[in-house]
Amino acid sequence: MKKIQVGLMALVAAALAAATVFERLNPDTHIYSQWWFVALMAVVAAAAIASIVHLRMWQTPGRMLIYASVAVILFGGGLTTWVGQHGSMKLLPGIPSSEFKAENEKVKSLPFSITLDKFEVVPYSGTRSPMDFVSHVTVEGESHNISMNNILRHRGYRFYQEDYGDDGSSTLSVAHDPWGIAVTYCGYAMLIIGLLWLLLEKNGHYRKLIRNAAIALLFVMPVAASATPNTLPRHTADRMGRMYVLYKGRVCPLQTLAKDFTTKLTGNATYHGLSPEQFLSGYLFYYTDWADEPVIKIKRGQWMQPYNLEGRWASFEELMFLDTVTITPSTDKHLRATAEKHSLVRMLLSGKLLKLYPIVDSTGAVNWYGQNDDLPLSTDNDEYIFVRRSLSYFQELVAKGDFAALENAFDKTRIYQESRYTPSPSRTKAERLYNTLTTGRWLAILCITVGLIVFAYSLIVQGKHNPNAKPRRWVSIAATVWVAALSAFILLIFILRWIAGGHAPMAGGFDSMNLMALVIGIVALLARRRFPEAPFAGILTMGFCLLVAMMSGSNPPVTNLMPVLNSPLLTLHVTVIMCSYALFFFVMMGGVAGLITKRDEYRRLNLLLLYPAVTLLALGIIIGALWANISWGNYWSWDPKEVWALITLIVYAIPIMSQVAGSGQQAAGGSQQAAGGGQQAAGGGQLPFKNSSIQTPKYSTNSRAFYIYCIVAFLSVVITYFGVNLILGGVHSYA
Repeated sequence: MKKIQVGLMALVAAALAAATVFERLNPDTHIYSQWWFVALMAVVAAAAIASIVHLRMWQTPGRMLIYASVAVILFGGGLTTWVGQHGSMKLLPGIPSSEFKAENEKVKSLPFSITLDKFEVVPYSGTRSPMDFVSHVTVEGESHNISMNNILRHRGYRFYQEDYGDDGSSTLSVAHDPWGIAVTYCGYAMLIIGLLWLLLEKNGHYRKLIRNAAIALLFVMPVAASATPNTLPRHTADRMGRMYVLYKGRVCPLQTLAKDFTTKLTGNATYHGLSPEQFLSGYLFYYTDWADEPVIKIKRGQWMQPYNLEGRWASFEELMFLDTVTITPSTDKHLRATAEKHSLVRMLLSGKLLKLYPIVDSTGAVNWYGQNDDLPLSTDNDEYIFVRRSLSYFQELVAKGDFAALENAFDKTRIYQESRYTPSPSRTKAERLYNTLTTGRWLAILCITVGLIVFAYSLIVQGKHNPNAKPRRWVSIAATVWVAALSAFILLIFILRWIAGGHAPMAGGFDSMNLMALVIGIVALLARRRFPEAPFAGILTMGFCLLVAMMSGSNPPVTNLMPVLNSPLLTLHVTVIMCSYALFFFVMMGGVAGLITKRDEYRRLNLLLLYPAVTLLALGIIIGALWANISWGNYWSWDPKEVWALITLIVYAIPIMSQVAGSGQQAAGGSQQAAGGGQQAAGGGQLPFKNSSIQTPKYSTNSRAFYIYCIVAFLSVVITYFGVNLILGGVHSYA
């Protein structure tokens, strides 16, 4: 039975992986609705029920709940497909409607009508960026508001804000699925309760591991200054950075734009010791000095040959040919990226990038403009002249070298801005401090370097020829202090981004990798008492996470959150998922350590980590499903990120299932002994990992296979996090 279970799980994971790739190559094909895929899911449900009966799992309630939850969740999904109704309806102001178009293009009728009273786009304060989309409707004499993450439930139907039109219309998603959702949610609850039961079961396998295992983890291995062009003095540039600007749909300090501008062009937030504000002011006020400076970082490739470009750096003047190049979606991606950087400088020089001037129009709304933008007709003459001439006045003071007057002009401009826009002092201070603290990759590089050094140290001290040796006390203390300080720093960055952005920073790759680094640091500190080497592992892994964060986000600016992401479930979903990924990372390193040292303790350590890691991943997927159901009316959409998260869950559930099935067979008696091949519960299962004693560890080929599996399994996490974003796409992908 165990071989059948493992084989079926592997088959499902392979089918899901192949489906994501096939649908990426053939967008018009829907694998998950094919008869053979439905049949495969039915076989999985039947196998789960058969396992409960064959292994008499009613004697082990935790395992029974897990297996039963699989059948219940799949049955709930079937009810959603066969019985549930999903569609959309367009509402015009003041016109009652009771019809919606289903997914199969058929027109369905509601048992009541809905009238749109008014639709409005609610912007962030002082900007035109939408904070929320709200439909004010009347249903059977009652008034309701439908907005993002705020749905309307009425007589078994759910209505979600989907779209809107320029004519004041609103499009709502409609869902009617009382049976499918109820059954599926019941399955979710059974799965979580079952997993928690395994963790807490008094005489269960996990508790035995905790009592007998000696936790041990060994982690795995792993510019010359030149003269710069003229620019503003650092203090003067800092005063310039205190002005406000409308950037990326939000009002923020000009320092934020300068940092993003510098990072975009050079790949780093500083350039030859100059602050971001100095770098931006160089192009703005000393163009002739900076036009020929090779500061724009470009990717090498064949696209460079027709333009006589060489090396990794180019100046703005060298890229002037881009003004005559037509950029299309089929253009070489490196050429497109270079053109984007060139265009960014163009926008700065033309004033389009600097939306510095908040002006109140005839309706009383405040909008931000650049000096060359078309201003409202209601703009008075003095304000019109101020907007049109202020940058020229700045330039005049720079030419005179009168930096004291220039600073005074910057301050007066900020006072003018604050007379029409009331900033939050706490958010502004938090954002400026965040910008100051995150100016490069030096911290990540330093962590990785130190991590590699202590890796070599630990390999010598605690190698296979000296298995009982421990690191020197002062080294352990130093590593612990390092991890604690780094965790505190990352937590500070997290809090500053939260305050500055007004929402939990968990909506992108940069934020999620920082969160993973923080979780790894906390895990390393908590594990230190049982495992003194944990802080060493924390240093290296946190360094890699920080480096990936810097590479993936390149210190992105703090931006307003998309309305649909403004949900507390997002914070919980990302936090739980990142915790599971962090534990899987330690499992992978434990596998490498086991192969290097040939010590069986790492097998038990990995099993100790796998139980909570799989539980957290399952919980994170379920929270994501609840969030999707609240926001979009569909708890599962077969998006590549969802599918690969499920694949990762299956991959890491296989070794746990081997352990659980083995102990279940021993508890069930003779008939289960035959099915389990005579293996003892303490050692786990047969496929793919055979028995190893908890009391007297001994390295074997089966332990080696287990370590290799732990290493290879981490590829599923890598694909889920990076592969989907870079290759497969989908609604969950982000840069």
